[in-house]
Amino acid sequence: MRSSTFLRALPAAVTAVLALTAGQAMAAPASAPAEHTAAARTVTYDASGAAEFKDAVAKGAAIWNESVVNVQLKPAASGQRANVRIIADNGWPRTLSTGLGSGTIYFGREAVDEGYNTVRISSHELGHILGLPDMKPGPCSSLMSGSTAGVSCTNPNPNAAEKAEVEDSFGLVGAGATAAATPRMYRD
Repeated sequence: MRSSTFLRALPAAVTAVLALTAGQAMAAPASAPAEHTAAARTVTYDASGAAEFKDAVAKGAAIWNESVVNVQLKPAASGQRANVRIIADNGWPRTLSTGLGSGTIYFGREAVDEGYNTVRISSHELGHILGLPDMKPGPCSSLMSGSTAGVSCTNPNPNAAEKAEVEDSFGLVGAGATAAATPRMYRD
């Protein structure tokens, strides 16, 4: 009796396994160009409050767009509510992340006045919006090491591990996973 139940269930199990295997075989590798993968998630930003740092914000977004395929940062269209607001202020740079791909970046002049590179600051703070935590202390090769890499560090590029973490996070979201919406403040 058991064997007849098993034999009746076997075709459905084989079909399910083949369907899963075929889907995996068709998945594009992480290094494939964006046009060969599922549509990237778009995260919009509003840099109208970024004052003198608007150019640095655009450069930081371009760096991320060249580094990953599962998410792209784009300026919000006029009248469109942006996922991310960028505001210049006189404090230290910080990000209030309200979920993966959303929040507010405070582009603090204090770090700029101390000599930190504006494009590195922008890329670093956008990294928080993309789900990356601070990695302190850290070397200049780690974008998320922030200020611990020192004033002389001008590297605005994420390293391979940082890129992979963003790709994984947004790949999961694109596959239907939900992102946590617990606000988190990053200072640096």
